[in-house]
Amino acid sequence: MLLIFDWDGTLMDSEQKILASMRDAALSCSLEPPADAAVRNIIGLELSLAIQQLFPGESAEGVAAIRAGYVDSFVAADQQPCSLFPKVAETLAELAGRGHQLCVATGKSRKGLNRVFSHLPQAALFSASRCADETASKPDPLMLQELCDEFSVAPEAALMVGDTEYDLEMAARIGMPSVGVAYGAHEPERLRRWNPLGVVDQFDGLLAYVDRGR
Repeated sequence: MLLIFDWDGTLMDSEQKILASMRDAALSCSLEPPADAAVRNIIGLELSLAIQQLFPGESAEGVAAIRAGYVDSFVAADQQPCSLFPKVAETLAELAGRGHQLCVATGKSRKGLNRVFSHLPQAALFSASRCADETASKPDPLMLQELCDEFSVAPEAALMVGDTEYDLEMAARIGMPSVGVAYGAHEPERLRRWNPLGVVDQFDGLLAYVDRGR
């Protein structure tokens, strides 16, 4: 089975780093930092699109400056890698051991995902990935379609796992089943609007849905 995972908020606990980096970026541009709730709302989107939503009055040059400040702050903070959420490492290893194809569909840039992969042993478990700077940003389902095409799998035979409604919306838009995780950026009520198979409280709860889909 083709299993496609969001990254931040689903596999990796990076929320506090994202919140702090966006605050730093705003301050570096002499702007009022957005509320944490507003930043949580845009986690998962391509970074420039996220900044446009947080700072709707900014020019293209302003968005670029905020983006640069965010990247500088995040890369500096990322010298201390974020942790995977509980049960993620074990569950990914079990899924790969069962012969499933594991992929990533993320709002991160390719450079950002490669930086994470460079110090993460679990990176070897993933067969492919798509990042927001090399295809359309969520909730456009293009990254999911590209991954399905790469492995010659119909969307309805794959499974998307994510923590935001952007993840589950893009899956719904191409008829791909999905599972939400309750511990990420968006509340379970928002995830359920997109009719996932379920919303799990802990990552290993995913196993029941994968077994059901075999």
